[in-house]
Amino acid sequence: RFLKMEDFFPESFRLDLRDERNAFFALCREGDIWICKPTSSNQGRGIFLLKNRAAVTTYQAKLHSTEEEQLSKKGSCKVPQARIVQRYIQQPLLLEGKKFDVRSYLLIACTAPYVVFFAQGYVRLSCTCYDAASDDLTAHLTNQYMQKKNPLYNQLKEETVWRMEHFNSYVNEKFRKSNGLPKDWVFTVFTKRMQQIMVQCFLAAKLRLERKLGYFDLIGCDFLIDENFKIWLLEMNANPALHTHCKVLRDIIPTIVHESL
Repeated sequence: RFLKMEDFFPESFRLDLRDERNAFFALCREGDIWICKPTSSNQGRGIFLLKNRAAVTTYQAKLHSTEEEQLSKKGSCKVPQARIVQRYIQQPLLLEGKKFDVRSYLLIACTAPYVVFFAQGYVRLSCTCYDAASDDLTAHLTNQYMQKKNPLYNQLKEETVWRMEHFNSYVNEKFRKSNGLPKDWVFTVFTKRMQQIMVQCFLAAKLRLERKLGYFDLIGCDFLIDENFKIWLLEMNANPALHTHCKVLRDIIPTIVHESL
């Protein structure tokens, strides 16, 4: 069954496409928060928030100025890095008051024939409590590269990554009754939904993959759960971080690599 994109992916626009860029600037309203990301990047590099209409207007003028400058340079072939702008989910589910997302894995094991596998990953938490209005990016981006910039990281780094078993127990204890969730929601409903979304994305992209025996790739998939327990795909990473900054990662990452190979 095909999923509707709006059912699992936050509203997004490509800023390198004029029609999509214009549609975004026409749509944006005061009170909206948008997150702007470069493509083909990782570790939170180049990401920033557009938190009000004034910031959007300023960024629109900057893009227009850059475009005019490129047009004025005769013979220039340099193309600015493509970006997307994505509607920011302002009411995420919180764990102990902190924002989190889930990194899981899609292994494209073979393309001739197509063979794909799913692996559970881990939960990534921020060091500090969540505040949508905060200007501190470490309150909004949960990856380890970004959290290392927080002055509390050395003190709290073992608390910034949870095993999925810990996450499942926490949801059972804190949210199951109050939200009417089935027991082990993390390993049943949530896991099944992640798999459905990954398959959907693979089917959308598979015809663009080289079909050669021996070709494979490990994709890192980032999911966010909002306060209504709706599951969102944030992004898929073709170059997922395999660092082992803390004990949970030292247990999980080598196993993921070993099983992939």
